[in-house]
Amino acid sequence: MASMHLNLFIMGCGHHKAAWRHPRSSVERLADIRYYEELARLAERGRFDAVFFADGHAAGNIADGPLWTLEPLTMLAAMARATEHIGLISTVSSTFYTPFHAARMLASLDHISGGRLGWNLVTSMFDSEARNHGLEAMPSHAERYARAEEFANTVLALWDSWSDDALVRDRQGDYVDASRVGPIHHHGEHFLVDGPLTVPRPPQGHPVLFQAGASDQGRDLAARYAEAIYAVAYDLSSAQDYYRDLQARVKAAGRPKVAIMPGLVTYVGSTEEEARRKQRELDELLPVDSSRRQLSQFIGQDVSDWELDAPVPELPPLEAFSGPKGRYATILRIIESERPTLRQLLGRLAAGGGHCTMVGTPERIADEMQRWVEQGGADGFNLMPPSLPDSIEDVVEQVVPELQRRGLFRREYQGRTLRDHLGLARPGR
Repeated sequence: MASMHLNLFIMGCGHHKAAWRHPRSSVERLADIRYYEELARLAERGRFDAVFFADGHAAGNIADGPLWTLEPLTMLAAMARATEHIGLISTVSSTFYTPFHAARMLASLDHISGGRLGWNLVTSMFDSEARNHGLEAMPSHAERYARAEEFANTVLALWDSWSDDALVRDRQGDYVDASRVGPIHHHGEHFLVDGPLTVPRPPQGHPVLFQAGASDQGRDLAARYAEAIYAVAYDLSSAQDYYRDLQARVKAAGRPKVAIMPGLVTYVGSTEEEARRKQRELDELLPVDSSRRQLSQFIGQDVSDWELDAPVPELPPLEAFSGPKGRYATILRIIESERPTLRQLLGRLAAGGGHCTMVGTPERIADEMQRWVEQGGADGFNLMPPSLPDSIEDVVEQVVPELQRRGLFRREYQGRTLRDHLGLARPGR
């Protein structure tokens, strides 16, 4: 089988909400670019396809711990200079960027990195973000997706406003063959962009477009545009359902199969017991009161008097719940399959929420990853280490060699661009 895909999803001190409290955390280094360069080099040593940054445009409850620190596209410029092969991906909001601004920055980064850039196109969600960008509140779901589709089309058109061979650089004649660079004259519902772009065509033609479509509209947008997809799946059966649905939509859109990578939280230990200890260590650092408050919101009932180390009481069925059903359904599945104590449930929700969590030895985790890929649930994983850098070191030093031994993961990079790593064709122009 083809090599599975592995991305490192970098988030602060790790994806566990209490990771920053751990004595070994890098909380003092979150504004130090060398921290991120070291993480990218570590992932490159593991021969990962890429590192990935999410992004948000509101500070959130900053007392609870770090969420956003440095702006990700700025970080990727530095990380491109500190690495040679690994792909570099950032979230870009179609709600707040203009297509020209995004196309220019992403094309520049593709040149700076020698063709290693990807972008995760999202529609932002929160009114607190909207109010940092001159909007009273977020536009409706439908309007955000209509804007996102027009945004994607316009960005791609701007990259195609230069032909691959437009640069002539004839010292006795023209710098550019003007017949091979032209305006795009996009006059749409949301954007007016004449073009052409000020940056020559990117090395990859188009930086690789990722999406994470969960809603019906999101899945349709991903099926029409995404070249790789980040997914949320609690277990193999939900991963298989999503995988079948998305690939069917991609096929209906007349496009080739795309790589789908669910998020994966791992706790690796030389024994099962050691892995569980690492998980418990982080869970015990959680501020209990704010975690209880969050769970109370998620399930629509007060949990302040629930016993911390006793099993979670039975909850009402999904159809009886009137709040956001996706997260509630995940909580019901965790309770049903894992029978956790309240403390364990708070820990599971604090590290990756509804994403799959694997706890165990390198062999056992490699077994599970192999099962997901071989049984049609994934083409690889977007790794969400609960703590950084420790959890990703464990994967690079213990799980990756096990995957390589089984012939499931590359030992060396076969190409230089992110498209090469993902097996994607370069769009010509």
